[in-house]
Amino acid sequence: MHTPPASRSLFFMTLLSCLLLVGGLLPAGCSSTGIAIREKLGTPKREQLVDRVEETREAQEDAKTQFASTLEELQALAGFDGGELESAYKRLDGQLGRAEDRAERVREKIRSVDRVATALFNEWEDELDEYATESLRNASARQLDETKQRFGDLLFAMRKAESKMAPVLAAFGDQVLFLKHNLNARAIASLDSTLGELEDEIAVLIRDMEASIAEANAFIDEMGGGV
Repeated sequence: MHTPPASRSLFFMTLLSCLLLVGGLLPAGCSSTGIAIREKLGTPKREQLVDRVEETREAQEDAKTQFASTLEELQALAGFDGGELESAYKRLDGQLGRAEDRAERVREKIRSVDRVATALFNEWEDELDEYATESLRNASARQLDETKQRFGDLLFAMRKAESKMAPVLAAFGDQVLFLKHNLNARAIASLDSTLGELEDEIAVLIRDMEASIAEANAFIDEMGGGV
C-alpha cells in the first residue's frame, strides 16, 4: 500500500519543522517548543544552557578575531602607499560585512542563552514545591539562587560586550562609506584623524569580549560542562 503524496508531504514538512526547532533555526516565538523537543530527545535544560553558553563563547571568539582583522585592514589602507585603491577598498568592505555577520551571530546566541536560562529557572522554581523534605527543598532553593546570580553575572558580561559592537560597526561603516566615494590620497590621509579613536574603541570591545569569554568558561565549569 503506497502512502498518498499529500501524506508524504505533510510528514516531511513536520519532520523539517522538528529539525529546525531542534537546531534553533526558527523564530523566538517557537523557542519554547524547540527547548521542549530537545528535552524530549534527551537533552535536559541544564545541558542545553551549557551548550548555548559554549556556542555564545565561540561566537564571541569569532567576532573578536573578525573585528581585529577589520581594524588591521583599515590600518593597512591608512598606510597605503600606492597601488589599486579600489581593490583595497573592496577588501575593507568585505571585512566590514563579515564583522557585521559575526556581531549578529553573537546577538542571536545571547538571546538563545537567555531563553534557555529563563526556561530552566522557571522549571526549577516550580519544582521546589514538589519536595517533601524541607532540607532538600532549601538546599535546592539555595542552589537555584546561586546559579541565577552566577548566570546574571555572565549575562551582564555578555551584554556589556555586545553593546560595544554597534558603535564600532557604525564607525567602521562611516569609514567605508566615506572611502566609497573618495578613493584618493587625500581621503586615505584623512583616516589618520579618526583611526586612533577607533583603535581605542576596539581595544575596549576586545577587552570586554575577553572578560565575557572568561565568565562563560567559569559558568560552564560550575555547571559541570567543563572539559
